[in-house]
Amino acid sequence: MIPISVFSQVLACHEISVLLSELSWYINAMILRQAHLRQLTNRLADFPVVAMLGPRQVGKTTLARQLAAQWRGPVKHFDLEDPEDQARLADPAFVLRPLTGLVVLDEIQTRPDLFPLLRVLADREDTPARFLILGSAAPELIRHTAETLAGRVVFHELDGLALDEILPGQSDTNLLDDRWLRGGFPRALLARSLVGSREWREAFIRTYLERDLPQLGINLPAITMRRFWTMLAHYHGQTWNGSELARALGVSDKTVSRYLDILEGTYMVFRLAPWHANLGKREVKAPKVYVADSGILHSLLGVGGRDDLLAHPKCGASWEGFMIREIMRRTGAGRGEAYFWGVHTGAELDLLIQRDGRRLGFEIKLTRSPKVTQSMRSACEVLGLDRLYVICHGAGEPWPLAERIIAVPAMCLASTQWSP
Repeated sequence: MIPISVFSQVLACHEISVLLSELSWYINAMILRQAHLRQLTNRLADFPVVAMLGPRQVGKTTLARQLAAQWRGPVKHFDLEDPEDQARLADPAFVLRPLTGLVVLDEIQTRPDLFPLLRVLADREDTPARFLILGSAAPELIRHTAETLAGRVVFHELDGLALDEILPGQSDTNLLDDRWLRGGFPRALLARSLVGSREWREAFIRTYLERDLPQLGINLPAITMRRFWTMLAHYHGQTWNGSELARALGVSDKTVSRYLDILEGTYMVFRLAPWHANLGKREVKAPKVYVADSGILHSLLGVGGRDDLLAHPKCGASWEGFMIREIMRRTGAGRGEAYFWGVHTGAELDLLIQRDGRRLGFEIKLTRSPKVTQSMRSACEVLGLDRLYVICHGAGEPWPLAERIIAVPAMCLASTQWSP
């Protein structure tokens, strides 16, 4: 029999080994976010203030520290939620005015009073300091940013870990499914177990509702917002019907629209606008609504493991939202460049990207053997698509399905060798 003390030591060593392995994976994944580092560096060269925005716990601070490590010159970092840094900035003009090099202000949404000062500092001759401000609310919620720093600030959005950041060159679809199931938040994705991932996601949801929203000055009962968010998860991938949700919640249409704006402004959901192709009243004109992170979506839906997900009625919609986010990242499509298209007679297209003079269509199927449908042919003809890509599950090389229609396994999105 193995003594308990020896067994404990072996177990401890195994846990440390696993932890180091996970830490190595996480570090490597973050290093692969070099594209974000390059973009931030270029934007800081052109603008005195760069605002990196994204949900909490998505890696903004880690990325800022990586940028600071390679910055040529002095660097000063302030965490505006740290009591010591709050005390240091009791007189912000006295502290910030003499600084040169890179100045990082983390959680800027907690100190909107700093924006007028940043405008003054940004307008100095020779711009002795560049300011990288980090926040977890969109410019629509941090209105002082857009209004006070107009013309002086550029925005950079940071999302969860993308497939090409964590699975470069991989062909293991189990890793793809893990990313789909757990979502893109680093701690949820890299948790030591699925149970640990679910616990982290649930804690994140609770903290967001009970602490983060009140810090933004949004005083809503957490239970009410949780109920709306959960209902929205069940509408994931559907066109927005505010009246139906308002009736279910017993509130006005205006109220649910405000709830939706809050969730979108804090990067918890996103809307996909409809594309109008001059087809009159047959077009679908309401936007589609998606929960931004697939792991958070699954927590709101009560999905446990992979088998639960595959048996859930929202499985196909979950896969669609996951792939849409990955395609938008891969193509660099932003607001005003990504749409969906649909007509009430049935023809539709999951994602339309118009960028750099090209019009690309994407149809998303949770299958390994996609087929050409009449809806796809109609989308190609009516929208004048240069290409229509059918994103399906699996790994391997793309293959043609028909003229201008190409099947693309999802793992191609993790490959630097494939581009739409």
